[in-house]
Amino acid sequence: MGIFERCLSLWVASAIALGILLGQLFPGLFAGLAGLEVANVNLAVALLIWAMIYPMMIAVDWAGLRQVAKEPKGIFVTLAVNWVVKPFTMAALGVLFFRHVFAGLIPPADAEGYIAGLILLGAAPCTAMVFVWSQLTKGDPNYTLAQVSVNDAIMVVLFAPIVAFLLGVTEIAVPWTTLLLSVVLYVVLPLTAGAVTRRVLLRKGEGAVQAFQARLRHVGPAGLILTVVLLFGFQGSVILERPLVIALIAAPILIQSYGIFAIAYGAAFALRVPHRVAAPCALIGTSNFFELAVAVAISLYGLGSPAALATVVGVLVEVPVMLSLVAFANRTRHRFEINEAKARREQPAE
Repeated sequence: MGIFERCLSLWVASAIALGILLGQLFPGLFAGLAGLEVANVNLAVALLIWAMIYPMMIAVDWAGLRQVAKEPKGIFVTLAVNWVVKPFTMAALGVLFFRHVFAGLIPPADAEGYIAGLILLGAAPCTAMVFVWSQLTKGDPNYTLAQVSVNDAIMVVLFAPIVAFLLGVTEIAVPWTTLLLSVVLYVVLPLTAGAVTRRVLLRKGEGAVQAFQARLRHVGPAGLILTVVLLFGFQGSVILERPLVIALIAAPILIQSYGIFAIAYGAAFALRVPHRVAAPCALIGTSNFFELAVAVAISLYGLGSPAALATVVGVLVEVPVMLSLVAFANRTRHRFEINEAKARREQPAE
């Protein structure tokens, strides 16, 4: 990797500070960019995420998708963590921290709102940024696409019932426009563009595909940094005005993120899932579909509600946390390779 990729965490930290600063210096500009929304999906952020996803989609080999069925354990871990573990641990952590640990620091009504926001985050596994994290960990693009697609299909069915059960409400109006628009923007369009690009380049040979991807090597990290600048520019005032509340909300999110990653990554290691599958598998469960969570929080509780604020904090915490987990996954790749080699040696000879 070049210095840009090796120092990515430093650039992201700088982007956080720069975003907060620019948000204070040019509030009108960031207010205008924040207003570029359709169904709670910010189009400026969506464009940058699209730029991050597109290079990975070029690597998707449609013929290779058939090989996904030969490695079902990765899908199993992803689904078990996302739908059997994650929503309930997030709810439990919210109750623990805001009804007990932080009970004397915030009003009870606000505490219930923060719990609701955390539940919404926990019930919405990530769609878009998973492709970015997968690319940074050299994940299998075919398998990552399959994992995301299966999760999206299940989310359509299970998101509302799980949220309704955990919030104790009788009816959840799922913002279908947000859900469908996000899938189109973050999966369908970049996948289509990547497939067309790959097909055109393959006419010149596989080397043309690799050369084109090499030219796009800095597009993903650059898009990530600009996304961070925008996100923290949008919310800089909230961070500066309510730093204690932000820190309190971030505490259970941090524990949840690292805990869920440990469960998924550890399970994948125990099941001897290859690293190119295990890393994205664990990262899918760790990150959140924040557009959906924010949209539901606003529709249920209002724009200025504690629940909406909790979902926004989830957005702010996610990028630094995920980068730290990407770094950990990359540092521990060799352990999976040793595990894979051991598994191959133990297989009976045909």
